[in-house]
Amino acid sequence: MEPKLVFVYNADSGTRNAILDSMHKIFSPQTYQCSLCDITFGLVSENGIWKRFREQSDLNMKFLHRDEFAEKYKDLNLTGISFPVVLSELGNTLNVLISTDELNQLKDAGELIALIISRTEK
Repeated sequence: MEPKLVFVYNADSGTRNAILDSMHKIFSPQTYQCSLCDITFGLVSENGIWKRFREQSDLNMKFLHRDEFAEKYKDLNLTGISFPVVLSELGNTLNVLISTDELNQLKDAGELIALIISRTEK
């Protein structure tokens, strides 16, 4: 069985939150708290390089906001997980594939893609 990659944004779901996040990116980008959002999305649409990778990849990927993640995985002990994060899910086990600190160091979608590929190659 192949693991599923679970991408968790450091943002909550919903239209109102998306608008507030976009405004935050415009007016105070240095304090924006979701590097995964910055890398994979622009102000209003998905980054083209990232979108092509996501659509063409054979990897099983799921994308959640932190409130959706908390609800879906409420039965697991998630102590110590910070956001944003990329997790590897196999059965009922979640392991950190790319940590918050690592995501915060990435400069663009190309670096994220390279890191994902290097950590998921067989």
